[in-house]
Amino acid sequence: MSSSSSSSSSSPSNPPLKPIPGDYGMPFFGAIKDRYDYFYNQGRDNFFKIRMEKYQSTVFRTNMPPGALIAPNPKVIALLDAESFSILFDTTKVAKRNVLDGTYMPSTAYTGGYRMCAYLDPSEPNHATLKRYFASLLASKHNQFIPLFQSSLSDLFPKLEEQISKDGKADFNSLSDDMSFNFVFELLCGQSPSKTTLGSKGPSLVTLWLFPQLAPQITFGLPKFLMFAEDFLLHTFSYPAFLVKPAYQKLYDAVYESAGSALDLAEGNFGISREETCHNLLFLAGFNAFGGMKLLFPALIKWVASGGGNLHRKLRNEIRTVVKESEGTITFSALDKMTLTKSVVFEALRIEPPVPYQYGKAKEDIVVHSHDATFEIKKGEMIFGNQNFVGKDPKVFENPEEFVGNRFVGEGEKLLKYVYWSNGRQADDHPTAENKQCAGKDLVVVMSRLMLVEFFLRYDTFTVDSGTVLLGSSVTFKTLTKAS
Repeated sequence: MSSSSSSSSSSPSNPPLKPIPGDYGMPFFGAIKDRYDYFYNQGRDNFFKIRMEKYQSTVFRTNMPPGALIAPNPKVIALLDAESFSILFDTTKVAKRNVLDGTYMPSTAYTGGYRMCAYLDPSEPNHATLKRYFASLLASKHNQFIPLFQSSLSDLFPKLEEQISKDGKADFNSLSDDMSFNFVFELLCGQSPSKTTLGSKGPSLVTLWLFPQLAPQITFGLPKFLMFAEDFLLHTFSYPAFLVKPAYQKLYDAVYESAGSALDLAEGNFGISREETCHNLLFLAGFNAFGGMKLLFPALIKWVASGGGNLHRKLRNEIRTVVKESEGTITFSALDKMTLTKSVVFEALRIEPPVPYQYGKAKEDIVVHSHDATFEIKKGEMIFGNQNFVGKDPKVFENPEEFVGNRFVGEGEKLLKYVYWSNGRQADDHPTAENKQCAGKDLVVVMSRLMLVEFFLRYDTFTVDSGTVLLGSSVTFKTLTKAS
C-alpha cells in the first residue's frame, strides 16, 4: 500500500481511515439515473453538492456520464477538495492513458488514426518524444508570443467597438474565437490562416470537428420535455468520425501546407513522421489551444467585469504605470511586475478553470487524504476530480465563491499551490516529458495577462452581460469606455 502526501496545514496529521461513501446503483440503470441527474434533474454543480451533503464527504463514489454505449464503465471515485485532488497529478500512482475526455475516448478516426499526445500516459515512449517536441517548438517561437498576440488583439478591439456602435452590444465569444484561432494558427504554422485555403472558416471548422467528440459532455439547456430526445442524441452513442472528415481534412491540409518548419523540426530532430506531427499539431492547435481559449477568455472578461469600476481603476493604474516605466514597451519582465494583473488572472483560473474535470486510473492500491479523513482506492479504479469545487474549497480559500482580484498578491501568493489547472499546480509544477502539464501552460498565463494589459491601455472601464453556453461562459459587451 502506498500513500499520497498531505500538503494542507488545515488537515489533521493522521485523519481517520474511512470507507468511501456512495454507490453506483443498479447495473446499467444506476449510470443512466446519475446521467439524468447530472444533465437535467439537478445540474452539473448541484449533482456534486447534493452528494457531498448526503455523504458528508468530499470523497465519494458515483457514476459520471455518458455511460451506456459510449463508456461501458462510468464508475468513478470523486475527489472534491484541495487536499485529495492532487493525487491526480502524481503519474507514479495514477495512469492518464485515454482519460482526457473522462470515462470515454473518441475514436482515433477523428485524428487520422493516431492517438494524440494528450491521450498518452507519460509511461508511453511516444509521450516523451511528442512532449519534448512541443516544448522545443514553443521555445523557438518565444520571441513571437507578445508581438503576435498584440497584433491579434489590435484586430479584436476595433471590431468590438464597431459592434457596440452599430448594435449597442457586442458578442465577445465569436470575436474572441476568431482572434484565438488566428493567433494559434499563425504561431504554430507561420502564417495567417486567411492566407491559406481556410480563409475565415477555421474557427467554424474546428468547432464542427470538436462537437461530436465532446457531445457526450454537453447539454443545450433545452426545455425539460425535450430532455429524452437530447439525451438520446448526445449521450447514448458515439458519432462516426466520417461525418466531420471533410472539415478535418481541410484543417489538416492547411496545417500541412503551412507548417513546413514545424514539421521539419519534428522529423529532423525528433524522428516523428510529418503525418503524425501534423495530426498532433492540429490537435494541439484546435483541441488544446483553441478549445481552451474558447472557454478561458470569456471567463476572464466576465470575472474582471464583475469586479466593477474599483477593480478596473486599480488595474489600469498598475498597467499604465508599469508600461510607462518600461518606455511603452510590453515585455515579459514588465508583465511580471504587474502583481494585481497576475493575481486577477490566477483568480479567474481558480474560480472558473477552462478544463474543470480531471480523470486518472489508479496504477496501484493508494491512500488519499481529504481534510478530515483517509480513504483507500484500489488498483484499477477510476478517479475523478472537479476543479470547480477544488478551487472553491472553503478550508483553503476565504469567501471561495467570491471573485477577489487581489487574492494572490503578497502573502496571498502562497495560496497558488492550491490553484490547479492545466493538469497541475500553478505554483510549482512545470510542463515536462514526465507529467501531463499542458506544454503551453506558461503561454496561456502570458496571453491572459497581455489581454488585460492591452485592454486597459485602451479602455478605462466596461460592462457586460454574461451567461452560459455549452461548456463555458458567454459574454456580451454592453458598454466600453475609452481611456481618458
